[in-house]
Amino acid sequence: MQKRTLGKSNLQVSALGLGCMGMSFSYGAPKDKQEMIALIRCAVDRGVTFFDTAEVYGPYTNEDLVGEALEPVRDKVVIATKFGFELRADGKPGWQGLNSRPEHIKQAIEGSLKRLRTDVIDLYYQHRVDPEVPIEDVAGAVKDLIAAGKVKHFGLSEAGVQTIRRAHAVLPLAALQNEYSLWWRKPEEEVIPALEELGIGLVPYSPLGKGFLTGKIDENTKLGSDDFRSTLPRFQPEAMKANQALVDLLQAIARSKNATPAQVALAWLLAQKQWIAPIPGTTKLARLEENLGAAAVELTPGDLSEIETAAAKITVQGNRYPEQLEQMTGR
Repeated sequence: MQKRTLGKSNLQVSALGLGCMGMSFSYGAPKDKQEMIALIRCAVDRGVTFFDTAEVYGPYTNEDLVGEALEPVRDKVVIATKFGFELRADGKPGWQGLNSRPEHIKQAIEGSLKRLRTDVIDLYYQHRVDPEVPIEDVAGAVKDLIAAGKVKHFGLSEAGVQTIRRAHAVLPLAALQNEYSLWWRKPEEEVIPALEELGIGLVPYSPLGKGFLTGKIDENTKLGSDDFRSTLPRFQPEAMKANQALVDLLQAIARSKNATPAQVALAWLLAQKQWIAPIPGTTKLARLEENLGAAAVELTPGDLSEIETAAAKITVQGNRYPEQLEQMTGR
């Protein structure tokens, strides 16, 4: 597995990481813990060194899972987790709101360290920008945690350009985690140019469009009520039918490369910038191996131009989130 460095930080990760959220949160019922531990360790065996979780995934159970799985190889991997939600007092899934007050961050890190069975978090993201707390205060709190040896690198998720600049001025950011893929390209407008200017890495989540770009989901797919995609405008049948054109494009390129649509979608991301490290998630070994195979798919300048020309003719239908969740991005 190739390695990449996130921006101007010295944080080196595998070109493809593993997003662990779906193992215990959002995509239906939590999966069997021992099976997921085995899957994470298989990823390590195949050269993955970059693992993503968050305290809100579960809540807490995903960090527990990742911590147990990676404890035997802790010195060989990079663990990223996130803070910034006020979790429900009853421990059930969901949150009561955002909370990035410095005292809350310093409380949250202790729980994450314990669950992840480590004494330091490699990459600590603010999960969503809290409009009630100046980003300078957030960066200052993480700076204190770095000074205390509890965090190595600072990141933001779904932040707007002005917030990125203000945070970076207080404490250099190693990475921004944002949704980015062939069906969500808004980061190209302002965010990616700013990251390039400042020397900040990009970690795309949902690089396969929450599964849609794999070609395994279409308008006839019935998503369960416990699958959060069932609430997303982009996953309603009429939107999926319209968006099939993007999958058709990926399938056409994939046939010429002896690859799969998922591999082409990931290879396209890897070809955009050397400081981009996507984190596709999965709960299946076959899908993990398929995704990691994307690192060997070479897209030529001609291929990229062909994808660009064809994609420009496709207008993706449907918002990516309901309004309440969309309002929490780009701040």
